[in-house]
Amino acid sequence: MINQFGINLGFYMLMPYLAGYLAGPVGLAAWAVGLVLGIRNFSQQGMFLVGGTLADRLGYKPLIVAGCLLRTVGFALLVFATSLPALLIASAATGFAGALFNPAVRAYLAADAGDRRVEAFAVFNIFYQAGILAGPLVGLTLLAFDFRLVAAASAIVFAILTVAQLFALPARRAPVPAKRTSVLEDWRVVVTNRRFLAFALAMIGSYVLSFQVYLALPLHAELVAGNRAQALTSAIFVISGVVAVVGQLRITAWFRARWGTGRSLAIGVAVLALAFLPLAVIPAPDRFGPAAAATALLIAAGLLAVGTAAVFPFEMDTVVSLSGDRLVATHYGFYNTVVGIGILLGNLATGAVVGAARAAGVDWAVWVGLMVIGAVSACALYRLDNAASVGRHRTQVRRTSEAPAQARPPGRTRSRT
Repeated sequence: MINQFGINLGFYMLMPYLAGYLAGPVGLAAWAVGLVLGIRNFSQQGMFLVGGTLADRLGYKPLIVAGCLLRTVGFALLVFATSLPALLIASAATGFAGALFNPAVRAYLAADAGDRRVEAFAVFNIFYQAGILAGPLVGLTLLAFDFRLVAAASAIVFAILTVAQLFALPARRAPVPAKRTSVLEDWRVVVTNRRFLAFALAMIGSYVLSFQVYLALPLHAELVAGNRAQALTSAIFVISGVVAVVGQLRITAWFRARWGTGRSLAIGVAVLALAFLPLAVIPAPDRFGPAAAATALLIAAGLLAVGTAAVFPFEMDTVVSLSGDRLVATHYGFYNTVVGIGILLGNLATGAVVGAARAAGVDWAVWVGLMVIGAVSACALYRLDNAASVGRHRTQVRRTSEAPAQARPPGRTRSRT
């Protein structure tokens, strides 16, 4: 938990301000800034499967330590790097570091939590969101002096994490299979797991919606607040962080007590879809005024935070359940790759629709479209849960019907004289 807080603290100290540093003091062209940021994202999302596979084969702790060490090196390079090749190397290192430790951290937590995975992932999300909340504030303070100080501080955070995990974190690894398998055989197990693939595809919609806190909501803040957009955007992130830190455990307990894991996932995604309803009703400030539009935006941010908090613990638990406790980190890695591709395509589509809708004067269409995506995702998750429930019921009926036959004593044979 502390490790994950530190990871997000160090990462979000730097990343929100990296683009401005590259375009400003370093003087890169816009395409070069996009390339540097794109390489970081690709080297993380595209390598999750590799990181998960290595974690299952080498153990979770070595990959967590290696990822923290590699990110230390990557952020340290940003202190000195000014040329495009050096910046690309640093960016690729920081991205691949995330691909190493992310699946390993989740698999480690699932193995250590046992039957309390949902509660463990709920607490995990509190530390996760607290790091996101604190990181930009610390980074903004250091940025008043120099961006290179921010990069150095981030590198120090990851260096401390590396040493701490190396000496304080107990070793955990996946169960050793009875038969040695190749990497391709492990990957075949994952990609032929139909229920898992269906779940990953169904969850893409939830990630597209929750990611709009980084894309569509800040863009809408500019439309609503103009010169004060930065303050409104900051309020969005503060609300998201506070809801997760303060309300996560209550939200998880409330959903679980009423609907269980599968239904909670579907209803949580439905909440994500409904989060955009206030923006569909008040899509622009010209009709109801800037105050009403800003209020609708903050309500949407709060509902998105509630939906994300509701979904995350059950989502992580379901990945482990669908893996059958086999190759857990590899399943997490592949899952992250699938939803990462979905986020990329969803963001491209959302960005294009936002521009077209504004040009046509139908801003509400963006939010209605996102609500439709959420509704489709929620229905898909509901159907998957229904199918799983039917399967469990049939298995239980079959076992019940077989039990008396197995327990029945042999019939007596009447002798004839």
